[in-house]
Amino acid sequence: MKGIVAKSTGSWYVVYKEDGTKLDCRLKGKFRIKGIKSTNPVAVGDHVNFDLENDKNTGIITSINERRNYIIRKSVNLSKQTHIIAANIDIAFLVVTINNPPTFTGFIDRFLATAEAYNIHAVLLFNKIDTYAKEELQKLEELASIYTKIGYACIQVSATKKINIDLVKEMMQGKTTMFSGHSGAGKSTLINAIEPKLNLKTAAISKQHKQGIHTTTFAEMFPLSFGGFIIDTPGIKGFGVVDFDVQEISHFFPEFFKVSSKCKYNNCLHINEPKCAVKEAIAEGEIAESRYKSYLQLMEGDTENYRVDIYG
Repeated sequence: MKGIVAKSTGSWYVVYKEDGTKLDCRLKGKFRIKGIKSTNPVAVGDHVNFDLENDKNTGIITSINERRNYIIRKSVNLSKQTHIIAANIDIAFLVVTINNPPTFTGFIDRFLATAEAYNIHAVLLFNKIDTYAKEELQKLEELASIYTKIGYACIQVSATKKINIDLVKEMMQGKTTMFSGHSGAGKSTLINAIEPKLNLKTAAISKQHKQGIHTTTFAEMFPLSFGGFIIDTPGIKGFGVVDFDVQEISHFFPEFFKVSSKCKYNNCLHINEPKCAVKEAIAEGEIAESRYKSYLQLMEGDTENYRVDIYG
């Protein structure tokens, strides 16, 4: 029998069967995916094969179909292991907020680089636009212009005022989409605006620390009434990238890759080399300084310090 993993709680998995009903499943013995040292061998979005157990009310996952893609980050507690957030994603939406809490460019760039590395289409949703003062709206426009110029879709939304919600729904129709972002960025409120029947739990921002309170503890996938699936993920404070080869990191920055063929050296790392087209583009304002700072941090192996701001 075939199904799609909707939720993982560690030892048990909720699987959507082909008829749309849910079934609790466990893994058959020790289960590891070749080449991936992950804390979760089976992830939300995985297409699996399973057998019914004797009671017919539970199942055993026997195998996982090959993943089209997946998005991964360093495990929070185990530095040498990874955690697959979700698999087989058509669009990864990153919910960005200018404040309450602030989303730094370093965090955005790590997310986008990971999406590029694993061939996932990424879209930035600038949430809470109804709450910003003039100065904050100006910063939002500057930030959005950086990523629009690169080629990423940037959509201004408000979950509470329903601004551009229909536009996002149109993009999601018939697709498997994932929502990610910091705790407090408004993911759950946004998902509730898109699909009210889900009624996901939400919580207020901590005024003292300007951070969100975790309301989602496990990634979970839900079917959408207008077609497709949505994956809600726990709010994340940092985004530790995984196994990036220094020679490949610039490939995950599309604007770097676009001009790198003009560099004097084919293996240019865009750091100290002469006649580097990437550094020339930065000097001419064609590539944002904030993107270059994020790139240098990744090149230096600093995978957790993401507090790079648009203003430096």
